[in-house]
Amino acid sequence: MTPRELRTDRLRLHRWTDADRVAFAALNADPVVMEHFPSTLTLEQSNAFVDRAEAAFEKQGLGLWAVEVTESSLFAGYIGLWQATFEAHFTPAIEIGWRFTKEFWGNGYATEGARVVLADGFERLGLDEIVSFTATVNERSWRVMERIGMTHDPADDFDHPTLEPGHRLERHVLYRISR
Repeated sequence: MTPRELRTDRLRLHRWTDADRVAFAALNADPVVMEHFPSTLTLEQSNAFVDRAEAAFEKQGLGLWAVEVTESSLFAGYIGLWQATFEAHFTPAIEIGWRFTKEFWGNGYATEGARVVLADGFERLGLDEIVSFTATVNERSWRVMERIGMTHDPADDFDHPTLEPGHRLERHVLYRISR
């Protein structure tokens, strides 16, 4: 059974609410936050993203959790597990990913939340391996991958198949962690 929330000492990861949608849309419209993604998202695209996350919880028992900083009750972003749907040498795979508002960068929240999500993936879902990937230029994210115990083999790096050849974000690093 999929829990309604996961907790750490400082975070509450929970299923999405309507209130989260407004803050999430602002996060997705911020060009600084979205620097390592192909583009910012409109309100409609952001809401569709949340709808897909909630549908994944219902269908697969995994998804992207809205993250709240418990001390302030403020929406900070998301962390969760997601089915990688494109074709690559490592797919099919379950990916861990995160996105935070810049006000919450540098506090260790991504690392803290990712650890509880990894534990849920291995313990409740029984996954054998979880991957994570990002554009090679996104050093902040691959540093989180390293802090949560994921390992990188440069031979696994790949050109993301959904991006045009030559796109500034095309080359990606792949990190892995096993149960």
